[in-house]
Amino acid sequence: MSGVVLDPLATIGILGGGQLGRMLALAAARLGFKCHVFDPTPDSPAFDVVHRVTCADYTDAEALDRFAADVDVVTYEFENVPAQTAMFLSSRLAVLPDPQILATTQDRLVEKTFIGSLGIRTAAFAAVTQAGDLPAAVGQIGVPAVLKTRRLGYDGKGQVMIENGSDPRAAWREVGGQPCILEAFVPFEREVSVVAARGQDGAIECFDVTENEHRDHILKVSRVPAALPAAAAQRARQIAETIAHKFDYVGVLAVEMFVLPGGELLVNEIAPRVHNSGHWTLDGASVSQFEQHIRAVAGWTLAKPVRLGRVEMINLLGSEIEDFRRWLDIRGAAVHLYGKSAVRPGRKMGHITRVFPD
Repeated sequence: MSGVVLDPLATIGILGGGQLGRMLALAAARLGFKCHVFDPTPDSPAFDVVHRVTCADYTDAEALDRFAADVDVVTYEFENVPAQTAMFLSSRLAVLPDPQILATTQDRLVEKTFIGSLGIRTAAFAAVTQAGDLPAAVGQIGVPAVLKTRRLGYDGKGQVMIENGSDPRAAWREVGGQPCILEAFVPFEREVSVVAARGQDGAIECFDVTENEHRDHILKVSRVPAALPAAAAQRARQIAETIAHKFDYVGVLAVEMFVLPGGELLVNEIAPRVHNSGHWTLDGASVSQFEQHIRAVAGWTLAKPVRLGRVEMINLLGSEIEDFRRWLDIRGAAVHLYGKSAVRPGRKMGHITRVFPD
C-alpha cells in the first residue's frame, strides 16, 4: 500500500524503540510530525522522545489495533520486527517499506537468492537445513566458510567460522542446531555500504559510499568518502538502486558490500531500514538518513544530500560511554548519546561524528 501523503501534525507509527527509532522520531519532530512508538521493552530509548508509546508484545492483536487506530502510517526501525506484525498492520493502513521486504531480508537464504536473481554477486552459499546437510555443503563451498543462522543474526551473533580441520558438527551445535546458510569466507580488502533512500514516486537519492571498520563483528568506525575508485563507487550505488527498485522500496535501506582486491563488489546483506553506517549523515550531510526516511514514508519529496566534508563516525560501545566527555571539547566533534540505562559489552550506547570540512 502506498500513495500516502501526510501533512505536518500527522502521526507516524514506528515499530521498534531502539536508538534508530529514537533518531527517526527526532527527525520526524523536526518536520512537524508526531510519533507513536510500539515496542515490548519498557525502557526503550525512543520512548523518551515521542508523543505516545505502546509497550506490548508484537503479537498482541488488541494493542496493535489500538496502535493502528492512532497513527497515519507505520514504519519500522529494525528488520527483526516480526513480519507477521507488519502484515497484520498492513491490512489496516499503509506500512512502509512493504512488509514482504521484511520477510525476504529476515531469511539469509531467501535474501541471498533474491540478490543473485538480480545478477548481483554474493559470496558462494549453500542451504544447511539439518546437520546431515553439512558435509555436502562444506564439499560444495569449501573452507574456510562461515555457518550463519538463517534468521535473527546481527552484529556477529548466530555465526561461526568453519576452518580446515575444524568439526562442522561443533559449529552446528554452536549456532543452536537451527536452519542455516553456509557462506564461503570472502578475503575482502575493505567493507563498504551504500545508504539509499527511495520515495513513493520512485526517485532515489544515495549518500556517499561509506567505508566501515568492525570490531568483534560490531561496527566501530565509518569513514566517508570510502577509499574506492570512482567506477567502483558508482557500481556500489547502482547495486543499491537496483535492489531498491526491484523491491519497489519506500524509505531508507542500506546495502553492505565486500570489496575484493581489484575492486570487485560482493553484496553481504541488505538492511531494510536506516543503518548504523549512515549515522554520519546527522552531522556530515545537508540531510540525514533519518529525515530522508521520514520524507519517504510521508510521501514527501526526497532531499538532495550534500556531504559537508570528510566525515568519521565512531560508535561508543559498552563502557566506552563512560568516557564520552572527552569528546565535548574536540573541534568538529558531535556527541550523540542514546539514553540507554544498561551498559553491556558491545552494546551501542552512542556515537561521535567528526566532520573535517574540505
